[in-house]
Amino acid sequence: MDVARMPVAAIILDMDGLMVDTEPLYKTAWQAACTELGFDLNDERYAKIVGRPLPDCERVLAEEFGPSFSLDKLRARWPAIWREEVGRLGIQTKPGLDALLALAEEHRLDVAVATSTNADWARSTLERAGLTNRFDIIVTGDQIARGKPAPDIYLEAARRLGVAPGACVAIEDSEAGIQSIAAAGMLGILVPHWTPSAAARAAAHTVVPSLHEACEVIAGLLARDANLIVSTPGDHK
Repeated sequence: MDVARMPVAAIILDMDGLMVDTEPLYKTAWQAACTELGFDLNDERYAKIVGRPLPDCERVLAEEFGPSFSLDKLRARWPAIWREEVGRLGIQTKPGLDALLALAEEHRLDVAVATSTNADWARSTLERAGLTNRFDIIVTGDQIARGKPAPDIYLEAARRLGVAPGACVAIEDSEAGIQSIAAAGMLGILVPHWTPSAAARAAAHTVVPSLHEACEVIAGLLARDANLIVSTPGDHK
């Protein structure tokens, strides 16, 4: 999706699955907890909740499994499994993240996080991944009225940064996330770990395999911005 673009002033990043390799941890935790409760959260069903805030995830599962499915039991079990997995595997950053953050620092771009995860989990995840204090602001799913694919979280990130949405490049790994970016009027880069649908591709400015390529896309946009500034005629007296 191409949007009317201002010079890039900020980068907004999703967290789980994009910056940190936590998506497999969540998948394991949710699927294992559902299995213990006697329900099959297969990959097709799990795909429906990727990138969405917790209340939306719970609503989807309640609709999928019916009234006999206990959300209270699910809430009591999946976090414990998640912590066990984190203790066993740790939280690794995704390839290309360091280069992307270095590019933002070099060009003095604001950097924000826009994650559907709630504030406590987001802080814990970023701390475990060694990313504390790398971002100007963090907006979480429990701080906005409507979760992705609504544009609220990206618009709130831009508002807190004091940057117009059209001056933001945002990066996502989920279909709900890239649709949220498009609805916010931002230029979106999709880095999927799944086969993106036609709708997801249409919502994205570009689709790339990793943050390395996302960094190259942003570097190209910054170079174009610099060329436009240089080539703009000045006042002649």
